[in-house]
Amino acid sequence: MDDEVIQIEEHYYIRATSSRADERTRVLKHGDTFGVFDRFGDVQPMGLGEQGLFHLGTRHLSRLELRIGERRSQRPLLLSSTVNEGNDVLTVDLTNPDITADHEARGLLLPRGILHIFRTKFIWGGVCYERLRLSNYGMAPIALSLALRFDADFADIFEVRGSRRERRGGRLDTRVENNTCTLAYEGLDGLVRQTVIELAPPPAVLGPTAARYDLDIPAQKHETLIVAVSCQSSEPGLPLASGFDDAQRALSRSFAAARQQHAALVTGNEQVNAWIERSTADLQMMMTETPYGTYPYAGVPWFSTVFGRDGIITALQLLWVNPRAARGVLATLAATQATETHPEQDAEPGKILHETRTGEMAALGEVPFGRYYGSVDSTPLFVMLAGAYLQRTDDRAFLETIWTNVEAALAWMDGPGDPDGDGFVEYARRSAHGLIQQGWKDSHDSVFHANGSMAEPPIALCEVQGYVYAARRAAADIAATLGRPSRAEELRARARRLKDRFEDAFWCEDLGTYALALDGKKQQCRVRTSNAGHCLMTGIASSAHARRAARTLLDETSFSGWGIRTLATSEIRYNPMSYHNGSVWPHDNALVAAGLSRYGLRAETLRPLEGLFVAASTLDLHRLPELFCGFQRRPGEGPTLYPVACLPQAWASGSVFMLLQACLGLTIDARARQVRFDNPVLPEWLPDVRIERLQVAEGSVDLHIERHPHDVGVNVLRREGRIRVDVTK
Repeated sequence: MDDEVIQIEEHYYIRATSSRADERTRVLKHGDTFGVFDRFGDVQPMGLGEQGLFHLGTRHLSRLELRIGERRSQRPLLLSSTVNEGNDVLTVDLTNPDITADHEARGLLLPRGILHIFRTKFIWGGVCYERLRLSNYGMAPIALSLALRFDADFADIFEVRGSRRERRGGRLDTRVENNTCTLAYEGLDGLVRQTVIELAPPPAVLGPTAARYDLDIPAQKHETLIVAVSCQSSEPGLPLASGFDDAQRALSRSFAAARQQHAALVTGNEQVNAWIERSTADLQMMMTETPYGTYPYAGVPWFSTVFGRDGIITALQLLWVNPRAARGVLATLAATQATETHPEQDAEPGKILHETRTGEMAALGEVPFGRYYGSVDSTPLFVMLAGAYLQRTDDRAFLETIWTNVEAALAWMDGPGDPDGDGFVEYARRSAHGLIQQGWKDSHDSVFHANGSMAEPPIALCEVQGYVYAARRAAADIAATLGRPSRAEELRARARRLKDRFEDAFWCEDLGTYALALDGKKQQCRVRTSNAGHCLMTGIASSAHARRAARTLLDETSFSGWGIRTLATSEIRYNPMSYHNGSVWPHDNALVAAGLSRYGLRAETLRPLEGLFVAASTLDLHRLPELFCGFQRRPGEGPTLYPVACLPQAWASGSVFMLLQACLGLTIDARARQVRFDNPVLPEWLPDVRIERLQVAEGSVDLHIERHPHDVGVNVLRREGRIRVDVTK
């Protein structure tokens, strides 16, 4: 491009100077604290620069390095590294390299492979606990030094992502007392943030940036060290290191209790089981207790907070196996629903939260995300989830408590959400610092015309009209259940009118799909995107057009082999390495699969399931990332990783449950005490699925779904309570 400089028109672009393919990281999370470590269990300024221990939007530990040897301090050799199946504990096996007497000497003081270093890490209650067990497997004593180097930059998460600040707060004096080192920072928001590092037993030397142990380990014996790193904004309380065992037991009990609230899935394919187990564990890790209930935080490292859209979609994915998450999401978003107009926050009465942040930059208004409402879809999705939750649980008492919030959301859709009164919900940002695009594809270049020119606002996205249609139908069901029949009929009528108008305004006969959007002049954005699949999921598409759109979504330009691309290869802005213009997103594919299933296209539903299953089978820990590149699937290779994808990401982890539900045609009606399978199908590589502890109203049931040569059978293994299981074929 000669001397042209490409300008990234995005305030909150996540900079990438390296790639996730460079170095696999290990993630731990509990509550509002998460850690990103390298495979050695260290924290180093490398890769994407996202490693560290983070708490409430601030990095409290930016360096933690384990080294052995005194004169020539060296990194141990890595043997293995993994986060256990429960996703609560990181374990790392290390050993010593060859250690020489000094730089010139060729003789060995300690040959490699004599000392075993076993690191165990977990996070609980704002503290990262670590136990180092050093075992001497040699025939003679080992005398050596072990060093821990540490630091804390107290960077805001947006600084870590790449935002630059004109000024920031300052580091306070580091305090070293006995076996404790306290690093501190006073932010421009006036809050003092502290990182308290406590070691047991006390090291031989402890300074402001490092600790040193001088160890003498007898043959065939071991030594144990404990390190506790606490993220605090007040003075430290009781000793931390001595609480390692109690904290680990508490964490284990917490994860076990959460698991019991989740229906168990076991299949006849061990690779699928590994995918389900990792997804379940990732979701448990992302679940965070808020003042209003359990909420699935969006993703680590960039989005470990409440996001409205992400939380709602994750709750929809999990609704059939764990409706508790949906109640927490609804309660949280109802409590934070906008009640006033604030242009800087893109807030209007009735809108549902886009995201909330608690870091220094959010507190100072340097980013608008302290409480930000710049999403056009979270409001109708909120109402959709409320209706789905009622059908799944028959929890009428709870729906009564949020009915006013549902009505406020509907009023926003009818009013500020449709400023020109044309019947379509649309967006145009009001905040100069907010998001340019406010659908789920919220990168700045994601909504455009066939010639590549950007669509001018206000923009009406096709999937958002589907969400509004489904929201009105869901609200009608709620209203009828709560004894408001006239309101229910009014909402159903409005939904019917929207469906008729939608077909006329959005269908593109020559493309065989729905237009991505209408721009501010009501001109169609005539490009083939995965957004059309969401229109199938909500039921706004006509039966004939749904089948045409399905063929387009699954043709060679849209389906990569791993999944459906966000943008077809035939479109001018297609780029398989982009965030939203040609990549593959697991949650997007799950929603499209739900749409294919809704219209009875079961064989088509199997294709995204198969693609994502093979992808998960090739990926580290069987963990699906937020997204991956949209290159065509190549035999014998895994998907191409996207450089700054979150791992884990809640709605990516939830995808497997929605994909399986779509293939099984599974619905649950708590009021009727009914579990229904509508024309279920299973792929050849999945012989059976066993569902245990499936809660329906006050009862539960265990089911076995088995693939036969020409159909799929469903057997009831256990039934508690009055539950009907129906299968239609």
